[in-house]
Amino acid sequence: MLARLVLLLALLLATPLRAQTLTAVLEAEIVTLDPHFSPAYITRTFGYMVFDTLFAMDREGQVRPQMVERWTTSEDGLTWRFTLRDGLAWHDGTPVTAADCVASLRRWGTRSALGGRLMAATASLDAVDAKTFTLVLKAPYGLVLDTLGTTSSPSPFMMPERLARTPGTERITEIVGSGPFVYSRAEHRTGDRMLLRKNAAYRPRPEPGSGLAGGKVVKIEALDLRVVPDGATATAAMQSGEIDYIQYAPFDLLSVLERDRRVRLVNFTGLDQFTGHYRLNAASGPFADAEIRRVLLQLVDQGEVMAGFGLSDRYARTCLAFFICGSPYENEAGTALLRSPSIDAAREALKKTRYAGEPVVVLVANDLEAAKVSSEILADRMRRAGFTVDVQVMDWASVLARRTRREGWSVFGVHALGVDLQSPLTNSVIGFNCTEALTGGFHCERPLVPLFDAFAAAPTLAERQRIAAQIQEIVYDRAMSVPWGQFAQPAAHRAQLRNLIPSAIPLFWSVEK
Repeated sequence: MLARLVLLLALLLATPLRAQTLTAVLEAEIVTLDPHFSPAYITRTFGYMVFDTLFAMDREGQVRPQMVERWTTSEDGLTWRFTLRDGLAWHDGTPVTAADCVASLRRWGTRSALGGRLMAATASLDAVDAKTFTLVLKAPYGLVLDTLGTTSSPSPFMMPERLARTPGTERITEIVGSGPFVYSRAEHRTGDRMLLRKNAAYRPRPEPGSGLAGGKVVKIEALDLRVVPDGATATAAMQSGEIDYIQYAPFDLLSVLERDRRVRLVNFTGLDQFTGHYRLNAASGPFADAEIRRVLLQLVDQGEVMAGFGLSDRYARTCLAFFICGSPYENEAGTALLRSPSIDAAREALKKTRYAGEPVVVLVANDLEAAKVSSEILADRMRRAGFTVDVQVMDWASVLARRTRREGWSVFGVHALGVDLQSPLTNSVIGFNCTEALTGGFHCERPLVPLFDAFAAAPTLAERQRIAAQIQEIVYDRAMSVPWGQFAQPAAHRAQLRNLIPSAIPLFWSVEK
């Protein structure tokens, strides 16, 4: 009898704790905790929970102040003065200072293409006092706030100066942020789970939350992140009540989850959608010839690829805009060949090139559904159009390793989030054009180089939109990439959750159980 009473008491005491802990399964295990070190999406997700940014993007795509209270700009646009808001503190209890932010920006600039551009345009970046720092530019730069508030990965997260002094080529050894959740190494079991606790000392901004901006009011006590690699297993656990949230609901289970009253699906639009494209190797093999690459522009049928996933119009759409549909830089420049996909037309176009039957090596990742389906469909259409196709199946890690070589591959399907692809300066397909970096295509189109610089310096959105259209014209003329569709992979959660922010980057401040 006594034992039963003890057990009942333990359960009663544990119930409030369980009720205030949200259990989630994200896209992958969080392996890299240094938010500057890796561009991996899962590291960025961790960053937004544990760290904070000077500025942030709201639900409408507008950049708003976050750690910054106010800022001023000189008449010539060269001197920017930023003042931090009151009450900012690191998780170790020390106050956030301007020197911390200066060191963080400098370190981030060595890891981010966008941050590197800002640092290259900077004459000086210095702390004035504990709460104020100045950024002095060499010449007017139209993307200062857009850069400081970018969601492009790696994002500009702030960290204590003592950690930010770690070279960007080395990982920080201590995880101390100032964000709404606190990380503890003692509550992290690699391969199993990570527990992030509410930061009781965090002071949210006073305005309502919107996307990544505004007041981050945490209403749960802890976030329990479980490692469950299999989507079907995670889905079953959610349906049974063991899991509260899954970042990516499996495509083949969407219709089942739509009928389950215990579950809600979160669809995404615009910048929160993925854009798929075919990465082409311009360094060797048949696709070193731009005329042969261009055949794919009229071969790829986006509707067929989307149907291959079994996605309805609710979750997918065709999109010819290189900088994605629904973004400020959506345009139709250079899309003529993309508008009427036809195997017959592609076959005739191929006959007019110098293609002589050389093997086209298509890499198929068997452990990543979107990459697998899109690559298989392309291989089939290429065969029917007259290409000699060599399909090589491997896991995604092997695809990434293979693409760093200039030989041994021709094309593979991949997808990325619209928040990263919407800008010429953050788009991973062209972001390393004419550099020695591993581009996954080794493209060097010299006419793009001055356009990137002009885009960064442009003072108005209208001017940047004009330049983006010029860039897209070149991208399609040279067939640097071929889009295969725009789609959402919905998140799924238990119906009891309320106020979950609809974002492709999982955000857990405001959600209630």
